Amino acid sequence: MKYRLVIYCLIGWLLLACQSKNEIEHSYDPVENIEALWQIIDTKYCYLDVKGIDWDSVHTVYLEKAAELKTAGKDGIALFDLCAAMLDLLEDGHVNLYSPFDVSANAAWYDSYPANFDSDLQRLYLKDYRIAGGLYYCIIDDGRIGYIYYSSFSNSFSAANIYYIFTAFKDCRGIVLDVRNNGGGDLTNAYKLASPFFSENRLVGYWQHKNGPAHDAFSELEELTADTALIGSKWFRPLVVLCNRRSYSATNSFVSMMRYADNCAIVGGISGGGGGMPLSYELPCGWTVRFSSVRMFDRDKHDIENGIVPHVLVNQESSDKDDLIEKAVDLINKAYKNSYDRSSEHTEIL
Repeated sequence: MKYRLVIYCLIGWLLLACQSKNEIEHSYDPVENIEALWQIIDTKYCYLDVKGIDWDSVHTVYLEKAAELKTAGKDGIALFDLCAAMLDLLEDGHVNLYSPFDVSANAAWYDSYPANFDSDLQRLYLKDYRIAGGLYYCIIDDGRIGYIYYSSFSNSFSAANIYYIFTAFKDCRGIVLDVRNNGGGDLTNAYKLASPFFSENRLVGYWQHKNGPAHDAFSELEELTADTALIGSKWFRPLVVLCNRRSYSATNSFVSMMRYADNCAIVGGISGGGGGMPLSYELPCGWTVRFSSVRMFDRDKHDIENGIVPHVLVNQESSDKDDLIEKAVDLINKAYKNSYDRSSEHTEIL
């Protein structure tokens, strides 16, 4: 279950903490550290085969570079940059190197994609808003559409928050739920937010963890299920979820599972991916490397690491309006007008 997945990741952090406390002396030998970093990724990272990376050739190239650093007597910053460059080859937002003086992060997974989010344009719609937990909400389109913006799954919310939002939207034709530029956070909150949009408990995906040094060594797939009991309030009128490439990690998982919700359409750009849950290990020099060690899949057992393609692909092109919000509003209004029973809470949106 999804809770075991969260516990698995917490155990990894606790093991790292114990390891760090017992560490007394650190070695900054470039060859030793590059070898250790390569071995960690080779045996514990879960996406080498998925990404088609020839990690053996990386080993050869970077050991040579490490030997050159050692011969030249370069300092720790040069070692950090070399380690970071090797990790950048993974193009994974969950892969980071932490030192006392810097943190490495790779942006290649979103840099070449349209931004599809402009906070100045969003503010044209997010007027007279209220805040319920971590959710910003207001009514747009002359009272016809409810709008929610959720900037981070690290921000908590309660069942009461959802109840008051839905009460405010009781006369609305549908909801636009915007998770653009939401970089993720607590996966538990993703399941909580999905809960009110499912009429029944429903299979939404699978997960498995790395359980051996071979690139294809994984545990059996375990089911991930949307749980209707997490939030008591329900909404089955049209729902549009907006995402972009910066919708990452827990947000990517949320977007994936919402494809199986009742009467929901995903609109915008391809989500950012980040299907793997991260663990951390320590290098001989004392720095911490974080990397993906748990793979997540959708209901059809497709890996979600590279992102989710929306039902309706829309890019931001206008300078005076938010094209993604406008498309979402248009879809909801068309669903309302095409409904034979306008009081029905099961109007088809697509």
